[in-house]
Order: sequence, then structure tokens, then C-alpha cells
Amino acid sequence: MSDERDGNNGSENHMDGPEPDENPTEIMPAVPSESDDPTPDDSSEPTPDVPSESTPDVPSESTPDASLEPAPDVSSEAPTEVFAVTPADPEPTPEPAPAPEPASESETTPESESQGRPRWVKYAAVAGGVVAVAAIAYAVDFVVSADRVPRGVTVAGVEIGGESMSSAEATLRAELGPRVDSPVPVLAGTTESTIVPAQAGIGVDWAATLDRVGDQPVNPFTRVASLFTNREVGLVSTVDENALDGAIAGVQKEADRAPREGNVVFEGATPVPVAPLPGQSLRTDDAADTFVEDWAFGTTVDLPVDVVDVTVTQAGVDAALRDVAAPAAAANVVVTGRDGAVATLPRDQVGKVLTFVPDGGGGLSPQYNVEAATGILAPQLASTDVKPKDAQISLASGSPQVIPSVTGDMVQWPKTLEPLPALLTAPGERTTPAIYEPVEPALTTEGANALGIREVIGEYTTGGFEYASGVNIRLAASQINGALVKPGETFSFDAQTGPRGAAQGYVDSGIINNGRPDKAVGGGISQLATTLYNATYFAGMEDVEHTEHSYYISRYPAAREATVFEGAIDLKFRNPYKTGVMIQTIGTNSNITVRIWGTKTVDVESVTGGRTSQTSPNTISLPAGPHCVASGGAPGFTTSDTRIITDAKTGAEISRSTRTVKYDPVPIVKCVSNEPAPKPSEEGAPPAPTPGG
Repeated sequence: MSDERDGNNGSENHMDGPEPDENPTEIMPAVPSESDDPTPDDSSEPTPDVPSESTPDVPSESTPDASLEPAPDVSSEAPTEVFAVTPADPEPTPEPAPAPEPASESETTPESESQGRPRWVKYAAVAGGVVAVAAIAYAVDFVVSADRVPRGVTVAGVEIGGESMSSAEATLRAELGPRVDSPVPVLAGTTESTIVPAQAGIGVDWAATLDRVGDQPVNPFTRVASLFTNREVGLVSTVDENALDGAIAGVQKEADRAPREGNVVFEGATPVPVAPLPGQSLRTDDAADTFVEDWAFGTTVDLPVDVVDVTVTQAGVDAALRDVAAPAAAANVVVTGRDGAVATLPRDQVGKVLTFVPDGGGGLSPQYNVEAATGILAPQLASTDVKPKDAQISLASGSPQVIPSVTGDMVQWPKTLEPLPALLTAPGERTTPAIYEPVEPALTTEGANALGIREVIGEYTTGGFEYASGVNIRLAASQINGALVKPGETFSFDAQTGPRGAAQGYVDSGIINNGRPDKAVGGGISQLATTLYNATYFAGMEDVEHTEHSYYISRYPAAREATVFEGAIDLKFRNPYKTGVMIQTIGTNSNITVRIWGTKTVDVESVTGGRTSQTSPNTISLPAGPHCVASGGAPGFTTSDTRIITDAKTGAEISRSTRTVKYDPVPIVKCVSNEPAPKPSEEGAPPAPTPGG
């Protein structure tokens, strides 16, 4: 067998062919042929293809000596022959080789071992060398960078990898420190704003930030990856929560907005489309966290918002404009009345009548305001209306007389304007007739007769007022004269007479202000209130609300009097009977009388209690002037009034009620020239004025 060397078995063992690592080879076991059994020769070197004594133990006929021990199993080191593998055409399958002849014992030379060593051994050696070099490089790099920031580390975008800790802190302070005092742009939805971190209570914790960079990585793969990647560790901020909340609230005021639905409005006769705009609401807690996290990067901080969608689309707006609004404003609408009278809804006032609301499907639904249209049209046809007149009860003859009611005949605007939607889109003439119908009065003749207003059931008179008070009393009395209170209804003095100002003809007169006499427009009205209260008291009316004066006035019955003050103190009574009552007032220069007319069913008795717990007045000195009313004072006391109601026919007692009243003393008021005005606390005054009469 040939070993691919030079034909001579010289001592140089030089190979003619290419080196084993330059051509593909196959490692084949060396199988000796029958004719290749050399004779041992001590004088010459054994050839490489002769098996050594380490050949696997193979039985042989030529070595029958069973006493010989088998050779050790070293099949992994069996000699091999190296054959160059050259692609070629397939050849016929060779016949099986003859069984190998037993090899003679010989020593394997080092050269033969080298010739038969596998390629992986060489590769393993190379790999081992590379690993050794890498290990040395890793150790050197780890030792050199042990006290430095790991490579690839950034803080808010600032690279500090590979720097010493002190150098890294200096870099960060130089790059990021000034950003604390610089406005940071923020974007909340579609709203742009700025926040200055320092003003928002934000600072930098440098030590905690450097703690975040961590130690040098031990993993070699991580260290290699750091050469090509960055690792952002983030800046650690200090936060004043109150200041930050205030800054976020400032942005919220700018950012938050309600959604604007698409709409169509009118500017005169011109319909104008309003584009839909979604609303937005800043998520304040998340926004605060986001700003703290991102402010240091020096870029715009996106603050999270919740978007509030609109329901009307632009297509819906366009359709409403095209199909409804534009046609509606194209021409006037005319309503024809009696005797050739007409009322016109001008095209430039259509916007007062026609509006739009979302229809829930992305469009707009037209809304027609009939009341607004009536307000424009009705005055133009008012002269054609016959208005109804309530029945009246007259006392001109000294006894109640019913004046019959009048049925009206008026335009019924809701019916007249039923075709308004069609009229506003009609391509031609836009005219419709007014529809008239009878209108019954609120109080018919039959209703007035059924009220039972036929006799006086309660009456009271007071007097002793000054001229100015008399003016106010008679004016207010004229406003309640003839007032009807139907069964179950409640009468309000304020509602019937207010407002009571100079514009209505009222003048300055006496009141009780902060516990002392004073003057104001409308003063003296309390005397009419007291008179009315007593008349209803004896008529058996139910007391709903009344308030006594703060101190006793001698011209009124103790514990049976009332004061009023517009918008604050009212007098109210309720008619508890099945018949109605009517108020009659009679005023003179010296007194005022109030009569309650109705159907008498009860008798009323008043029992006044004694005066107890008297208190002495204090003295007040005030600057002389129009608001100082001198007073000699009077003691305060406590008293009561008991009302007993009995049946007018049987005399049986129906009810008994007692009301206890505590009056403050009337202060002694002295009007002194050049006296400084006292503070309310010096007067012992209540916090709000109390009217008097």
C-alpha cells in the first residue's frame, strides 16, 4: 500500500503531494495487504504504514501464542493513511478486501503519530489560544475600568460611560444643571405650553442619579455589547408635590376644553357652519409623573390627555347647512290675520327660531322654537285679538257685586305655527293663515260667584303714622286692594307689592336699622303689614310666615304685629277654607284699614299675656344728621298672644295656639354734633338691618 510519499523509503520521508491542510482528505484505517508484509529490519526505520504494537487486538493465525496479553485498547490512535479526496465519476463498487493480515510488532515513530492526528486537535489548539488571549484582555479591561462608569451609560441623553464618578457628576451638572431653570416645552393634546422645573418644585438628586449607573458588568458578553449599545438610566429628581400640582394645574387650565359639537349658527340671514372639535382633559396625576420623568431630556414633554369625542361629523354639519339652514334663510315667512293684517318672520331673524342639536347618528336635527317665533309674530297681529277679561268683584256699592267675565278670541300660535318647518324649506311662497280660537278668562262669572265673597270676615285699623310713612303705606295698600285668595292658595305680601323702590314712588321713612331707629326708602310699610296680619288673624286665615319687630312699638298690639323687609322678611297667609277671600284696603291721611271679605264660618278671639322679664335700654350717641333719630328709649319685655278659633254657628272651639314674643329694649338715642359714628358692636346691633314701621 502506498502512503502518498516519494517512492523511495528514504530517511527524509518527504511527501510529494500537497500539505494535508490544503486539500480535503478522508481519514481511512490502514489495512495491510497480503503482499505488504515487510520483514523486520533492525537496520532501517519502520515504514509509517506498519502497525505498531498498539494495534487493536485482532486474532491472528501467525501468533498462536495465547500467553501473550492483549494489547491495550488504543483504537483512537490507530495508524491511518491519508488519501486525497478528488471528485470523480462514480466507479463500480469494489470487491470486498481480503481479511487483514496480522501486523508485525514494531514501534510507532513520532512522525507517524503526527501524520495520523485529526484536524480538530489543531483547531482546538487555536481556539484555546484565542480564549486565553480574550481572558487576558477581559481581566485587563475589568481591572482598568473597575472604578469607572460602565460603558454605554447615558443620563437624560448625556453620555457618561467610561468616565470616573467624579468626572461623570461634573459632566451631568454642566449639561443638565442649567435645565432646571429653563422653560421646558410641554404638549397636552393640541395645547402647547411651558413649565420651568425649578418653579414647579423640581430639582436634581445627583448622588441618587449616580447610584443608578451600577457597577461594572461581570458578564463578558455584556461588556462586549456595551461597546455598541447605550443604556439610559434616567435622572433622579427631587419634587415639591404642591408646587408641581400648581404647575400642572396651570397647564390644565389651558389644555382642558369641552368638546365643540359641529353646528350651524346664523349671522343675520347667513348660516355659518361650525366645525366639530373634540374636547380634551389633562390626566393631571399621570401628567405630573410624566413631567418628572422626562423634563431633563431637553425636548418637548408629551403630557397625557383624555380625548372627549364629538358626536357630530363634518358631513353632518354640511348636510344641515345644505338641506335646512340655507333654505330657511332664503326668504321671509308671512302669517296673515284678520282684516288684511299680516305678521312677518324676516329671514334675518330665522336664527332666533331655528337651531340644531346632535341627532346621535353624526348629524344635526333642526329644532323650531315656536315661543320665539310667537314673540316675533304675535305683536304684529295683537290688534286683531279679542283678549279675555276676568270676572271682577266690585265693592263700589258697599257690598260685593260680580262684574261678568269676557271670553276672548285670539290667535292660537302653536296651531298657527305647526307648518313652520315646512314653510322654512318651501321653495316658493312662504305664507300661512293665523288660526283664531275662543279663550276663556282665568276667572269666569260662574267662578267668581262660587267664591262666596259676600261679607266681611276680618277687619283691622291702625293709625298714628307720619306723612312720609302714609305715602308709602297708601301706595302699597293700593297694590293689595282687590286681591283674591282662592281656597287653598297662599298670599305673599312681598310678591304682591314688590319691588318697593324710589322708581315705584316710595319715599324715605322710618325703619329699624341695627336695633335703632333709622330712615330708608319704603319705610313705614310695616304698619300696613301689621294691619293686614291682624285682619287675616281675625278672619281665621292660617299663619304661614310673619316676623315681629325687634322692639315693641306702642301703636301695635303686643305679640300680634308684623314687619317686612323686601327680599328678606315676608308676610304670608293661607286660605284654609272652601270659599275664597278678597282683600280690601282703605287709606286716609291718618290711618289704614284692611278688610277681609268672604264667607264667615269661624269666630276668633285674642288673649294677650302679661309682660315679664323686663330689660333696661342702653344709651347710644350718634352724629347729628338725617340718619340719627332721637329716642327716649323703652324697656324690653316678654309677652304672649293666644288665638282661640271657634265655630261661628255652634261656638265649639276648633283650635287654640299661643305665640310668645321677646322684645328688645328701645335704645336711648342721642344725636350729638361732631360725634364720631359708633361701630356696630358699640351699638349692640345685629349684623343685618331690621325694618320697622
